[in-house]
Amino acid sequence: MKIILTTDVLNLGEEGDIKVVADGYARNYLIPNKFAVLCNKANLTVLEQRKRTIEKIKEEKRKAALSLKEKIESEELIVKMPTGEKGKLFGSVNNATVVEELTKKGISVERKKVEVPGHNIKVIGTYSIEIKLYGNESAKLKLTVAPIEEAKEVTTEAPAAPAVSEVEADSAE
Repeated sequence: MKIILTTDVLNLGEEGDIKVVADGYARNYLIPNKFAVLCNKANLTVLEQRKRTIEKIKEEKRKAALSLKEKIESEELIVKMPTGEKGKLFGSVNNATVVEELTKKGISVERKKVEVPGHNIKVIGTYSIEIKLYGNESAKLKLTVAPIEEAKEVTTEAPAAPAVSEVEADSAE
């Protein structure tokens, strides 16, 4: 079935794209949720009238992606993780960890768009992470996984006295 997308649909296309999809996908999902309309003369006329608006929106997305790319590539993330012998991590660094660290620096990225080599990192070191942006644009982020420096604290306080329960206090009377 031939349709015209009215909004951006993940893994399908952007607003204004004309696509051919399975009949059931169009009838049961895209059209009822107002993500698409049938491709006919009336809807093609509406699409032609909205072309300029759609192009402006796409251009704004391209500019935003380029500025985000510059921001991401100028950053260097350092993630500190607890480690064991030979630099192996207790746990791993994955795309959710990278998104969390970027959010702390004021950069908002979708988790699905972050590609960590091997889907997770389990050893300390420096890695290159690819982040997909709008269209074919992608940014390379330098990620350093470092061990947590655990400071040994020396306690000088005396151990706390054991607590006396109410039953023991009543029997002592």
